[in-house]
Amino acid sequence: MGKLHDKSYPGESGEYREARDKLLEAEMELRQKAEEVAEMRRGLPTGGAIDQDYEFEECGSGAKLKMSELFADGKDSFIIYSLMYGTDAEKACPACTSLLDSLNGISPHVTDQTNFAVVAKSPADKIQAWADGRGWSNLRLLSSSENSFNEDYFAEDDEGNQWPCINVFTKSDGGVNHYWGAELFFAPGLDGMHPRHADPIWPLWNMFDLTPEGRPMEWFPKYSYE
Repeated sequence: MGKLHDKSYPGESGEYREARDKLLEAEMELRQKAEEVAEMRRGLPTGGAIDQDYEFEECGSGAKLKMSELFADGKDSFIIYSLMYGTDAEKACPACTSLLDSLNGISPHVTDQTNFAVVAKSPADKIQAWADGRGWSNLRLLSSSENSFNEDYFAEDDEGNQWPCINVFTKSDGGVNHYWGAELFFAPGLDGMHPRHADPIWPLWNMFDLTPEGRPMEWFPKYSYE
């Protein structure tokens, strides 16, 4: 029996329970810290207004939609994930693809409460073809091939390289404003540590964190494992 609850696993030793209790205390502290960070995020002041009402092409329908038109009635926040899939790229980024395989499943739950879309620089027909090949039936996919959204919100550098970014926008009577972006990708970190900027929306790595081996340092997601 632990000091924090009355449960114990079959065959566990006193040494195991003592170590597990210390870990549980750390997990409780991490949970509290995560909520404190989320509260700080919710308390951010209004970010910068978009300097243009970006027009995207919706994959599948071919509709040309401005950013302000992507907000559903009654939903004033909009999460955008930037998929690394450049205009001339033959394939989308395998890591982004892995992440979106997961998000495709939960997308209906997300969009019940807020707006969500995936944006890539590649033409709409190429994005849709990639999505069809992956079985992405739930994701709203948009092409930014005809606008500067990627460059403006850190998903493309001066040399045209694509980067994975998460950005959140809000809409009010005053227009559309940037609210938050995943800046850990650009911030300094410990030697050898991945930026982990997408951890909050990418369950894969958190699954590995539960194992004795932890996150595989030399492993990278693949398109398939056959």
